Amino acid sequence: MTKADIVNEISKNTGIEKVTVQKAVEAFMDTIKDSLVEKKNVYLRGFGSFVIKTRAEKTARNISKNTTIIIPEHNIPAFKPSKLFVSKVKGDK
Repeated sequence: MTKADIVNEISKNTGIEKVTVQKAVEAFMDTIKDSLVEKKNVYLRGFGSFVIKTRAEKTARNISKNTTIIIPEHNIPAFKPSKLFVSKVKGDK
């Protein structure tokens, strides 16, 4: 499902114009991105959490040049679905 599919589905279910729905969806995604950039986690009860995970510094190898490089510690965004979300996807009742 693409962003356009999500916009169409929400518009069809709510009767709100697609342009308005698209602005709302984009604002929602921008808000989540901005929060994660500011290192603030986002918790959506019943859906899941968008969190920042810190990857530790590690040593890697470039096999073609036979050298080692240091990959510095860095942050990555991650999504952790709620238990309710996971159980619905699994098909539990």
